[in-house]
Amino acid sequence: VVELVESGGGTVQAGGSLRLSCVASGVTSSSFCMSWYRQAPGKKNEWVLTHDTDGSIIYADSVMGRFTVSEGDAKNKLDLQMNNLIVEDTAVYYCAADSDLCGLGSEEYWGQGTQVTVSA
Repeated sequence: VVELVESGGGTVQAGGSLRLSCVASGVTSSSFCMSWYRQAPGKKNEWVLTHDTDGSIIYADSVMGRFTVSEGDAKNKLDLQMNNLIVEDTAVYYCAADSDLCGLGSEEYWGQGTQVTVSA
């Protein structure tokens, strides 16, 4: 059984930082690509980044240079360090995983999401 659990959301002032974690059971990053998405109120799900099975990481332009991802030693954890947060980063953040294709919103496995709120 594959399960993804996000944690670390909260409220922070603009310019601040938050660190989110996604812990996956039933998958390892060597066999599954993992991505972070976010959905703001009234908006579509937005792709944030993908950590591919070969270790490569691709970031959306909107977060490039501000967000970084790191992998846990057990290869089943993906942390998202978010710096210099802006109000527009406010959203529910989701972790997703798939054995084949990531980054298009069609991943097979999704976490429950964690809320990030950035105040002005």
